Amino acid sequence: MASKLLRAVVLGPPGSGKGTVCERIARSFGLQHLSSGQFLRESLGGAGGESCGGFAALELGDGWLWLHPCCSPCLQFQPLVPCGALPGFPRTLGQAKALDGICELDLVISLNIPFETLKDRLSARWVHPGSGRVYNMDFNPPQVQGIDDVTGEPLVQREDDRPEAVAARLRKYKDAAKPVIELYKSRGILHSFSGTETNKIWPYVYTLLSSKIPPILPDEED
Repeated sequence: MASKLLRAVVLGPPGSGKGTVCERIARSFGLQHLSSGQFLRESLGGAGGESCGGFAALELGDGWLWLHPCCSPCLQFQPLVPCGALPGFPRTLGQAKALDGICELDLVISLNIPFETLKDRLSARWVHPGSGRVYNMDFNPPQVQGIDDVTGEPLVQREDDRPEAVAARLRKYKDAAKPVIELYKSRGILHSFSGTETNKIWPYVYTLLSSKIPPILPDEED
C-alpha cells in the first residue's frame, strides 16, 4: 500500500498507450484501476471519456491519484468526485493552471511516440461502445473479427480514428500539449519516455515509479 499521497499525470497523444501504462501501474503498485471512459459514462450519463474524445480521465487507488488525458474539449474542468480526485487532466495551459489551484503534482510522465506509429495504431483501433474496451487489429485483435470478446456485441471505429481524421487530430494535440509539457519541464517534474512499443517503454516507467513507492509485483511478473 502506498504510504503517502502521490499525484501524477500520464501525458501522451491519442494512441500513445496511456491507458495500457495506467493499467500496468495499477497492477504493479497495488492500485485500484478504474476505466476512465466507463467512469465518465456512469458519472456524466454517457458524456465524456475517450468515447467522445473528452480530455477527462481518472485512475484512483488507496493514497494515489492518477490522471491521464484524452483529447477533446467537450467537458468543463471541474471536480466531480470527493476527496480531491479529479476526473480530468489539463490538456491546455489554462487547464493546467486551473489544476494548480486544486492539487500539486509530484510527477508527470510523458509518452513520446513517433507520428507514423500513432497513425498506424489509431487507424487500426476499434472499440466496444458500451464498455470502452479497445482493440487493435494489428497487435490486440478480438477473438472474432469485429466482435467484443466479453459481450459478443459489435465493435465500432470512432470517426476520429479513421485514417483521414488521424493526422489533424495529432496536430491538434501537439499544438495544445506543447506549453503544458514545457510548464511541467520547467518545474522539474516531467519524465519523458520515447519509443514505438509500450512493452519497451514500460520497464523505464516501472523503474521510475519504484523509486517513489515499493511495487507489489516485480517487473518481470507484469
